[in-house]
Amino acid sequence: MSVKILKCGIIGYGYMGEIRRAVIERHPQLELIGICESDAQIAKKISGYPIFEHLEDLLKNPLDIVFVCTPNCHTPAVAIRCLQAGKHVFCEKPPGRNLQDIMDIRKAEGKGPKLMFGFNHRWHPGILKAKAMVDSGRFGRILNMRGLYGKSGGVQFRHSWRNNKEISGGGILLDQGIHMLDLFRFFGGDFEEIKCSASSAFWKFDVEDNAYVILHNSNGIDAALHSSATFWKHTFKIDITLDAGYITVEGLLSKTGSYGREQLIAAKRQFEDEALAVGNPSEEITYFDRDLSWDMEVAEFVKCVLEERPVVSGSSEDAYKVMEIITKAYQNAGLLSINPAKVRS
Repeated sequence: MSVKILKCGIIGYGYMGEIRRAVIERHPQLELIGICESDAQIAKKISGYPIFEHLEDLLKNPLDIVFVCTPNCHTPAVAIRCLQAGKHVFCEKPPGRNLQDIMDIRKAEGKGPKLMFGFNHRWHPGILKAKAMVDSGRFGRILNMRGLYGKSGGVQFRHSWRNNKEISGGGILLDQGIHMLDLFRFFGGDFEEIKCSASSAFWKFDVEDNAYVILHNSNGIDAALHSSATFWKHTFKIDITLDAGYITVEGLLSKTGSYGREQLIAAKRQFEDEALAVGNPSEEITYFDRDLSWDMEVAEFVKCVLEERPVVSGSSEDAYKVMEIITKAYQNAGLLSINPAKVRS
């Protein structure tokens, strides 16, 4: 029995383009046939595959899937063009610079090609285990969540395109905080009430270097996020408090290992009638040492393509909903980093 091979192209060969190349090369049913990169300095360093300067030249090839790994300002136009060409699209987050961008992409999505966005944090082992524990009901219902996600900065940080408003559309909240907001939705559903305070007190960018977002939903769940470019160390932590216990995922498996070892801490609620000391329940700690999130995420997308089933995790609806939260947050903070498109009430 023959195995169907899906031919792939990559558009944009920065940090994420390199990661997607490695994932494609590892997957037995994917074949990379070309890379589109308009920067000549980057393109000349790529070996092993045909290089295309222009998107249209890449699209002339017999492609099944296109991986869009471009800066935010180019993402909508590239994704839309690929969808219009009948290609399945795997697109990095965020889906552009503003809410209108994802609305435009969704219009082009239609009911034909598959579209998935790269919210790979959902596939990290600590998050998958936490989700299973929450869904099991072992710790009861979620009361609240708290997230910390930030960068160390660095001597070259000021020069990153991610801090250039014209290219990125927003600051640290749109760049990194979007992952934590997506996880809040992953665990707690949609959030209707959003408050935000943001500033650029240290880096003096024209986008925020710190954002504090408070959310509340109709299920009675509260969530709070501090997304920061001034932690001075790479930081990832999500606390989930439930009515019968708590779960914490701290550290994040990454290419550099700079976020620390990924671990999950969980404990059942214990009062003084069960524990010797109030506030010191027995905890179970699980450590994780292999990051399969990139591969698992793409493997799921491949299954959606081959089995002709809808994308349910990292869908365009997920991308829209998290961009809607960010838009409301920016509007509440009085920022114009993201142009306000019509937001659903």
